[in-house]
Amino acid sequence: MIKAENIHKSYEQLQVLKGVSLTVKKGEFVTIVGKSGAGKSTLLHILGTLDKHDKGNLIIKDTDISSLSEVELSKFRNQNIGFVFQFHHLLPEFSAVENVCIPAFINGTSEAVAEKRAKELLDYLGLSARFEHKPTQLSGGEQQRVAVARALMNQPEIIFADEPSGNLDTASSQDLHNLLFELRKDFQQTFIIVTHNEELAGMSDRKLVMQDGDIIRD
Repeated sequence: MIKAENIHKSYEQLQVLKGVSLTVKKGEFVTIVGKSGAGKSTLLHILGTLDKHDKGNLIIKDTDISSLSEVELSKFRNQNIGFVFQFHHLLPEFSAVENVCIPAFINGTSEAVAEKRAKELLDYLGLSARFEHKPTQLSGGEQQRVAVARALMNQPEIIFADEPSGNLDTASSQDLHNLLFELRKDFQQTFIIVTHNEELAGMSDRKLVMQDGDIIRD
C-alpha cells in the first residue's frame, strides 16, 4: 500500500527526517511512537501527502507521488486518504452531517448521496441522535467520532491519524481505540497512527519507534 525509501526533510537548517524507509501492507494497523521532536508528525504528513519530502521516493497504491501535479495530488488525496487529527478541525458553523459531507462535496458528489452516506457513517459510529448538532453541542469524544466519519466519507483505503486520542479523557480514548480496530475489521482499511499512547501502540500490528529523524526499531 505504501513504500517510502530514503525520505529526507529539512526546515531551513533543521534536518527533521534523515533517510526514513518503510513499507506498509494493505490492511495493516501501524503506530509510530517516539519522543517529541523525533520526526513522527513530519513523517506522517509526508506519507499522507500533506507535505513534500526533499529527497527520496514515495509510492502509494503504485502511484509515484512526486509525479503528480498539485491538482492531481489533491484529487488523489481526496479519493484515497482520510485524516484524523488530535484537534478535530470541525467547522463550528456546520452540523455534524455537514462536516462529514465536506470531502464528498470536494469530490463532486451530489448533496443527496453525500448526506445519505454521512448519516450512515454517523449512525455506525453511534451518533444517530447528533446529526444536526454543531461541534460546540458535542462532547470531545463525539466531536472526534464526527472527525472519524469525515475521514471515512470517500471510502479511502488509508487512514492517517496524528494523536487522535490526545485530547480525550481515558474512557473516551479507550472507546476511540476500540473503534479504530472495529473500522479496520469492518472496512479493511490501512491505518498509520502517530501516538504517545502506549496502550494503542501495544494493540497495533506493528510499532515503529522513531528517534532523531529515523526509525530505530520496527
